[in-house]
Amino acid sequence: MAELPDWMRPPRPEGWLAEDLDNLPDAPRHTELIDGALVFMMSPQRRWHSSVIFALRTHLTRQAQEGIVVDSEMTVRLDQHNRPEPDLLASTASIDGDATWYEAKDIVLAVEVVSPESEHRDRAVKPHKYAEAGIRHFWRVEDVESITTIYVYELDDMTRTYVPTGIFRDTLKVDLPFPIELDVQSLYG
Repeated sequence: MAELPDWMRPPRPEGWLAEDLDNLPDAPRHTELIDGALVFMMSPQRRWHSSVIFALRTHLTRQAQEGIVVDSEMTVRLDQHNRPEPDLLASTASIDGDATWYEAKDIVLAVEVVSPESEHRDRAVKPHKYAEAGIRHFWRVEDVESITTIYVYELDDMTRTYVPTGIFRDTLKVDLPFPIELDVQSLYG
């Protein structure tokens, strides 16, 4: 068995910290930090996945209110041991061009587009972490029997968990986190 490269060894017994992600020059793109452990996106992306992300980012950017930025391929610092990378996010913060992450307090929407290798993280781990960090809105996008489906959730402040507010297969129309209307099936095809 090959020896691990030095950059894969945690710098401390309790694991990696959020700021460590910026000091891993040889780490693969889309490296996330979940509970102090590095998580790598190693499998190739399906065309459906990348197409939906691109189309959704385009629609959200066009509809975002002034002061809201839609972004992708950026991590969110939830706490000292968690810096996941949602597929898309909407933020009220304007960060500079050298920034590599957003703060959770500025995120108004986190979106995960589920792929086979990330299914558990996107359905269970990340939503739980986003809710604990106080991110008010979460969407999960899935390919359900070749039908693009968006599951929309809102944070329940009392339980600090997400409650479902809708499942959309045709037209998605919501007022929060800002007014959004889109043809779900046009995201891929």
